Amino acid sequence: MELTKNIGEKDSKVRLAAGALIILWGVFAGSWLALVGVALIGTAFVRSCPAYSIMTMSTVEKQ
Repeated sequence: MELTKNIGEKDSKVRLAAGALIILWGVFAGSWLALVGVALIGTAFVRSCPAYSIMTMSTVEKQ
């Protein structure tokens, strides 16, 4: 199965930063929210978001 890239460079950077902060918060608070951070970082690396696919949305910059 091929994933369609629907996350742009800026969106990816925001997801990486937010994911890292949420993971730290979740770990220190002993919360399950760390899993949300892992999901954000995962989508940032793969550059594909299932929710964006469902909504046929894309933040990839057009050239």
